[in-house]
Amino acid sequence: MDPQEEQTKKPSKKYIAKAERLRRKQELAAASAAVSSVSIDETDPLASNYGDIPLIELQSKSIASEKWTEIGKLGEKSKDESVLVRGRVHSIRAVSKKMAFVVVREKGCTVQCVLTYKPEKVSLQMVKFVTNLNKESFVDVYGVVSDPENALKATTQQVEIQVSKIYCVNKALPTLPINIEDAARSESEIEAGLKVGEQFVRVNQDTRLNNRVLDLRTPAKLGIARIKYQFEKVFRRFLEDEGFFGIHTPKLMGGSSEGGSAVFKLEYKGGVPACLAQSPQLHKQMSICGDFGRVFEVGPLFRAEDSFTNRHLCEFTGLDVEMEIKQHYSEVMDIVDRLFIAMFDDLKQNCQKQLEAVGKQYPFEPLEYLPKTLRLTFQEGVQMLKEAGVEVDPLGDLNTEAERRLGQLVFEKYKTQFYILHRYPLAVRPFYTMPCPDDNAYSNSFDVFIRGEEIISGAQRVHVPEFLEERAKSCGIDVKSISTYIDSFRYGAPPHGGFGIGLERMVMLYCNLDNIRMASLFPRDPQRIAP
Repeated sequence: MDPQEEQTKKPSKKYIAKAERLRRKQELAAASAAVSSVSIDETDPLASNYGDIPLIELQSKSIASEKWTEIGKLGEKSKDESVLVRGRVHSIRAVSKKMAFVVVREKGCTVQCVLTYKPEKVSLQMVKFVTNLNKESFVDVYGVVSDPENALKATTQQVEIQVSKIYCVNKALPTLPINIEDAARSESEIEAGLKVGEQFVRVNQDTRLNNRVLDLRTPAKLGIARIKYQFEKVFRRFLEDEGFFGIHTPKLMGGSSEGGSAVFKLEYKGGVPACLAQSPQLHKQMSICGDFGRVFEVGPLFRAEDSFTNRHLCEFTGLDVEMEIKQHYSEVMDIVDRLFIAMFDDLKQNCQKQLEAVGKQYPFEPLEYLPKTLRLTFQEGVQMLKEAGVEVDPLGDLNTEAERRLGQLVFEKYKTQFYILHRYPLAVRPFYTMPCPDDNAYSNSFDVFIRGEEIISGAQRVHVPEFLEERAKSCGIDVKSISTYIDSFRYGAPPHGGFGIGLERMVMLYCNLDNIRMASLFPRDPQRIAP
């Protein structure tokens, strides 16, 4: 290459990025050295404006009189106000021995706090105290809200706090198992960083779960938790408005509620065999027999899963519904339809910030759904698969691959990722499922799908005791272990039906997460029972 050409050739992006990182490191090193050169003067006349709060002052020894401001509420209207905030030290940047920036975080919201040396307000020792704080420590900050000189990119709040006092409430360790900034990075950010030579740490799933308290502090995990709560909140509110009321059923059972082998067995008092509830199914039906009319429950459920897939847990939160049926099991599907549309609409309206936080780290396309939920019969679904070259047993269940393929076909044809598939084959449903009146090979049951995966299973129940006994025996269930359940139908029972939802799976599919453990606060799977 010609020497003149070599001189005029533009430096690569990688070279520029490397040079910029080196420059920043040198600046930070110089600032740190300048701050370190400041000696601690125990006679500092401004010593009362900073420091560690003694434990005795944190033991609620007097009635609180301070007025606190939430970081998330700081904005343009707060300008020139004197405020007191409490939060975690998110990051610290020393500019010189006379100036430092501290980003403080509360509930996922961040604000930049500025310490500038002023003989009458902020001492050099105070600046040094702040630069020596450990990340994730809790601090109380007093100051005046102001506009920043330049637009802020690293904080959620677009104002600053000019600090007059700062106190450490609780110290974090100097080195943490997880760096919050590492845990909050998206895969695309990590890949982009690697291309320009940034050595970003990729925090794996086990490390996150082993240090769950730290992982939960990231914006995406806070967002997931809020979205999960919002689903539950709308679930309760909608059903209450529809005449349902909440119940609490036992989680200790004398026998299996679902059949099958996925049961946590235990020994009850006196050596009586028992198990953890797989479902509130039997007791919510018994509540209908007790003339409750319409009931719902939100509570933990247990499955002794030996599955290590990304969508199974051994403990999860169930959202269960049971109701009287007047004429047809479609009345239950009507509730499902309106309930989910209400939940989806509410999330779009009230959880935009949380959805954006999740999407920033785990990108996903918003769920496509119709104002009136699509309903297909199982036979129609089988036909769609057959026409697409997928052979399935017309009287068997759909496997995961077939469900996902059907979800693709439905989206291509009907432009929805949320739909109901009903009239399932009776042989693949629980013993308490009512057969179809026109064909006993099928049942008055349904599943609901989001993004090609099952999210709800529901049906009309058998309420005739003799037929219920017959169905239980045919499914291999010991009738004696559920005798009180069957007896409840001997005293007169209305036609009824219901459904159950796995809350964590619903959140996982709505946000298109790749692992259900991300949607569980402290997940329990075949290998994890801590923290």
